[in-house]
Amino acid sequence: MALRRPMIAGNWKMNGSAELAKELFKKFTAKLENDSAEVVLCPPSIYIESVRQQLEANKAQLNGALVRMGAQNVSQHDFGAYTGEVSAKMLNDAGCQYVIVGHSERRRMYGETSAIVADKFAAAQKAGLTPILCVGESGPAREARRTFEVIAEELDVVIEKNGTLAFDNAIIAYEPLWAVGTGKSATPEQAQEVHAFIRSRLSEVSPFIGEKIRILYGGSVTPSNAADLFSQPDVDGGLIGGASLNSTEFLSLCSIAMSS
Repeated sequence: MALRRPMIAGNWKMNGSAELAKELFKKFTAKLENDSAEVVLCPPSIYIESVRQQLEANKAQLNGALVRMGAQNVSQHDFGAYTGEVSAKMLNDAGCQYVIVGHSERRRMYGETSAIVADKFAAAQKAGLTPILCVGESGPAREARRTFEVIAEELDVVIEKNGTLAFDNAIIAYEPLWAVGTGKSATPEQAQEVHAFIRSRLSEVSPFIGEKIRILYGGSVTPSNAADLFSQPDVDGGLIGGASLNSTEFLSLCSIAMSS
């Protein structure tokens, strides 16, 4: 992990407010001290501009800390009659550098297949965004010992469309579905086992990319379990849900990542 800068990405989901952004940056400017970890904020799309303005207004007071803008979702289409959708170019224009694709809630609630996720991955990169690709298994799949099989299938569809080299500009987030929003986190050993598998899978084609790519853990990460998770050799930070809505907890996670 010494060659990979840790990342903490806050996924607000359909939560948050303009006031939350102000509170976050007030604490960021007082507490973030260096660029040893990268922080990505992914608010609902309607708040992206408000958060971006807070980032710009406070940039000089961030003490060199790397705080970036991200989005929670993106259309696989460049433009057209897709009411309610937001294109990758629009997100780029709005100041985003990252976008989450394939989150388990998008797959489960909105029927996003791995093929659609692969198209969104491609659209993000085409517009200059870095996709944060989410992969993970359900509780029944883990109980059936199919974790690696499920994750390999989700990765392979993206690789088939985009090529392994596309992961030179991507982040992967392992989010076990049985842990997302449940308060039940994977153990550090469970997380490490899956992260090592993902890294090995990509290394089969490109050892350089396999070593370079950052793999985040997502699933009920809190300040109480983050240090043990982030200390694992193949865990490069976290995709944070609920804790990203609490400025004190989120700042604590950023500090843990910076010292991991």
